[in-house]
Amino acid sequence: MSKFYFLIILLILVLISCKKEEKKTSFTKQNNSTVKIIKAEKKPVNKDSLNNKNAVAYFTEYGKQNKETQVIFITRHGDITIKLYKNTPLHRASFIFLTKIGYFSTTCFHRVVNGFIAQGGNSENRETVNIRNKYKHYTLPPEFRKNRKHKRGALAIARDWEDNPKKLSTPFEFYFIQSKGEHHLNNEHTVFGEVIKGMHVIDRIVKEDVDVDEWPFTDVLIEAKVIK
Repeated sequence: MSKFYFLIILLILVLISCKKEEKKTSFTKQNNSTVKIIKAEKKPVNKDSLNNKNAVAYFTEYGKQNKETQVIFITRHGDITIKLYKNTPLHRASFIFLTKIGYFSTTCFHRVVNGFIAQGGNSENRETVNIRNKYKHYTLPPEFRKNRKHKRGALAIARDWEDNPKKLSTPFEFYFIQSKGEHHLNNEHTVFGEVIKGMHVIDRIVKEDVDVDEWPFTDVLIEAKVIK
């Protein structure tokens, strides 16, 4: 009888030991799994919180996933087909980004100077203001290239001239060179594309009657689309 009780007690002790080991093993596996998930998880930059600290990382990755290099502007004067340069990757990616979220389609050519430039990327549209306010915290470092000059048909980006020693680009506003060339602007503004079709449309736009701020009296609205 005593042997029977001894066997029962021994069996109970074995079961308790196994249960403890099972719990220990399960806990270890769970912790290891959690650690792996944390290490592997890399939160992508939220495009809604773009700023000067994360813009380069965001648009570097965005450019890898969005490789398009051509955009078309549809206006009442005709269509303008633009080629974006691959060797100005941040400006290309940012321009594609703003086109795809519909920003440029809320804007117009807001400054035109015959014999000089046609500048766009702004408007009095409430939607334009909302998008600019949403992404106002990011600028782009310059991407000056020796083979990218302010020639006729060049597409370049605007920037603030005051308190901007690094010549950071303002992503929202761009301009086309309508003259034969404005080489004094080289290494001051990043040239990141050019007109490959529709330069005659630019020539028409700059002939618009304008107010004292060089804004056309009748808006030249833009409908922007990525084509390839």
